[in-house]
Amino acid sequence: MEAMKKSYFLAIDLGATSGRVILATLSENHIDLEVLHRFENRLLEVGGKYYWNIYGLYEQILHGLTLAGRRQLAITSIGIDTWGVDFVFVAEDGTLLSLPRAYRDPYTNGAPEAFFEQCSREEVYGRTGIQIMNFNSLFQLFALNREGSSALKHADTLLFMPDALSYMLTGKKVCEYTILSTSQFMNPQTGTIDEQLLKVAGVDKRLFPKVVMPGTEVGVLTEDVAKATGLGQIPVIAVAGHDTGSAVAAVPAADECFAYLSSGTWSLMGVELQKPVITEESFALNYTNEGGVDGTTRFLKNITGMWLLEQCRASWKRDGKEYSYPQIMQMVEKTSPSTDLIDPDAAEFAAPTDMPKAILEYCKEHNLHAPEDDAAMIRLIFDSLAAKYAQVLDNLRAVSPFEIKVLHVIGGGAQNSLLNQMTADACGVTVVAGPTEATALGNVMMQARAAGLAESLSAMRHTIRKSIDTQTFTPRK
Repeated sequence: MEAMKKSYFLAIDLGATSGRVILATLSENHIDLEVLHRFENRLLEVGGKYYWNIYGLYEQILHGLTLAGRRQLAITSIGIDTWGVDFVFVAEDGTLLSLPRAYRDPYTNGAPEAFFEQCSREEVYGRTGIQIMNFNSLFQLFALNREGSSALKHADTLLFMPDALSYMLTGKKVCEYTILSTSQFMNPQTGTIDEQLLKVAGVDKRLFPKVVMPGTEVGVLTEDVAKATGLGQIPVIAVAGHDTGSAVAAVPAADECFAYLSSGTWSLMGVELQKPVITEESFALNYTNEGGVDGTTRFLKNITGMWLLEQCRASWKRDGKEYSYPQIMQMVEKTSPSTDLIDPDAAEFAAPTDMPKAILEYCKEHNLHAPEDDAAMIRLIFDSLAAKYAQVLDNLRAVSPFEIKVLHVIGGGAQNSLLNQMTADACGVTVVAGPTEATALGNVMMQARAAGLAESLSAMRHTIRKSIDTQTFTPRK
């Protein structure tokens, strides 16, 4: 019997704490992933400002691509996805003018309020449909202008993170649609840049290259990169460059009647719609409309997710207490439900130097029962997240044009069986967990579609369903 033909793709998946170069093998209706290279992504603090080390990331990406080149496989293409909102400036001669500022840099504190003095909060939301968050690209540009940024002053081009990395690999500049949609200066009805909002921020639309949709070829690897990696001049595809856009494209849903929870450092809960929802209610709830594959809208809410636990673990580790995730599950299972709940999105939890201390101080300030030990604190985080998910899902039900029959949990949080069951119980809906590698799968399948190996979004999801194992959690009374 003739062996089934295989196609090979490379997915570069960058999160706010780590990155990976992944080799994907696609055969008929099945996909396998292999992590070739995993590396840290850490914030750089210089002079009280926070940056991403884009040159370090580029170096790590080249190493991963070189490992792929050694396999001597016929790689079809490469795709890059990253977190949203952050960007870098490029000079007229093509060099980067500075390291990209990180969204956790406090330089945008108070920027939205100052911006709203010139253009109201209601108008900004009405023109973009994007949740008001101080680190959105619009407010970063406004803040940079107020700082008198020399990089902005001398910029020829602005590139969002995935577009900047594809530029470094190919020498070609694009502005990918899904990553642009996180900026708060894109019109969600037309997919174009809102010049009026940029004018208030003090930025010219000419800074932005051509807007392209997911599945567009950016260019091929430069001769230097092609030679150094051994890959040859293969194409780089603009996938859904925003990691959540790629992740949602990988939701293994059989129909449209679902909500999703992309669970990681951030939790993003939403529904996939054919057009944006921009109403007084969505404005009051601060829900967001981001671009997805095939012009869909990801109507969602950003929720502080496992950031709370990750920062607690980091703090405990400094104190000599290192808890593995299996240990954490055992600790929580032995605790009683929390007496009170915290708001995971409270400003006090955005970037504290000591998260356990911040949680205890929050409880004291709000007259809540404080956790008595580490296990109780973890239980408080889980209970509070599950309750927050239930609240957000209820709001989504109110605006969704279809009945939400299932909640798909994707990303790293899909492995947290305890929290998934607590979420099913709190939300009163069946939870289907998996895939954990949703972002990479969405990245790869968008490349496969560009190569003519998947006809539609539903076909992409069909292949993913056949390739992964999921776990179902039924709500308990």
